Amino acid sequence: MLEECFDAWCDLPHAARARIQLVCLPMADVEENAAIVNAIQRHAAVIVQKSLAEGFGLTVAEAMWKARPVVASAVGGIQDQIVDGESGLLLGDPTDHEELGSALARVLGDPYLASRLGTSARRRATERFLGSRHLVDYAELLTDVVADPRRSGGPTGS
Repeated sequence: MLEECFDAWCDLPHAARARIQLVCLPMADVEENAAIVNAIQRHAAVIVQKSLAEGFGLTVAEAMWKARPVVASAVGGIQDQIVDGESGLLLGDPTDHEELGSALARVLGDPYLASRLGTSARRRATERFLGSRHLVDYAELLTDVVADPRRSGGPTGS
């Protein structure tokens, strides 16, 4: 796949090639990898996560938190993270290259849409996916259980 991408990149006019970066990440050094991914995401015009299957998409959540517009496959946990058209664009068929191209053209051709998606994505990530948000949820749950032991499903709440 990388070779095909490289060949397609080489066939582009110089002006287009200058705007596109093909990046290979170091896999042996986790910290170096994370630093490079972070830098790429912070400067990218759009983040693409074209998975065939996915649990919780950490790449998606990180991009959303960085207020980047995201185009991603509507599979697994990704479709729980992104509200299509609101906090990103979801691809119904991750193998449909024309659908991906169309979604990317929409985001790259409409700066207002890109900004709106990125802003909404950051808000959604902050409200739903940060660790501190989960701590608040756990604290509220524990407070409820302590206040009403029957909610815990124990012997008095069966």
